[in-house]
Amino acid sequence: MRNLLLVLVLANVLYFLWGMFVDEPAERGVAIVSESDLGPPLEVSDALHAEAATSVGAVLGSGKSSDLAAVVGRSCVTIGPFKTGTDADAALTEYEGEGMRVSMRTTQGQIFVGHWVQIRNIPDRAAGNVMIEKLKAGGLGDAYMVETQDDGLKISLGLFGEMSRAERIELQAKSLDLLADITPRTREATVFFVDIGLPPGKGAVAIVGKYGEDKVLLRDLATCPRSE
Repeated sequence: MRNLLLVLVLANVLYFLWGMFVDEPAERGVAIVSESDLGPPLEVSDALHAEAATSVGAVLGSGKSSDLAAVVGRSCVTIGPFKTGTDADAALTEYEGEGMRVSMRTTQGQIFVGHWVQIRNIPDRAAGNVMIEKLKAGGLGDAYMVETQDDGLKISLGLFGEMSRAERIELQAKSLDLLADITPRTREATVFFVDIGLPPGKGAVAIVGKYGEDKVLLRDLATCPRSE
């Protein structure tokens, strides 16, 4: 009996020691954290609040156009150059009537006049006159001699708006063993551009289809309409 009592006491002592060295499993509950453990309070700049409000207002139509461009990106198209103000004004009126923001501007630039067919490197006027007689006999009666400071004597066979006509005259001259070539002819003049601000969601496919890719500038090449 005495031995049994000693065994029970020893067992209790061992159980007590085991509980001291074994971690209890984590249980769900509420952790109490001191405010000082969270660090300094977060500060929000008033300027950021104002900037965000301005951007949102621009998207909703209550902000400035420059703010809107910053939020959704610039979406503008430039059509030109137009040779006459009448043609440019017609384009401006059309897209203004569709509710778009538009403006017209002018600048000095080179405009295409036509495809010039000519024979170069004429040694002298006597040789040129012989060539002209040969051309006229071959059906090219519009040939005449010109002299420029850069190229000297040459024979002009005509200035044509369509490349097909210029190529036909070039081949006709070559059939007479006279080497002709075609060069684009331009001149400096006042040209007109129409700048268009596209509304959100509208592309420039219809504009490109009407005026052609060579006459429509997009993205970074385009100029946005000037503000009123």
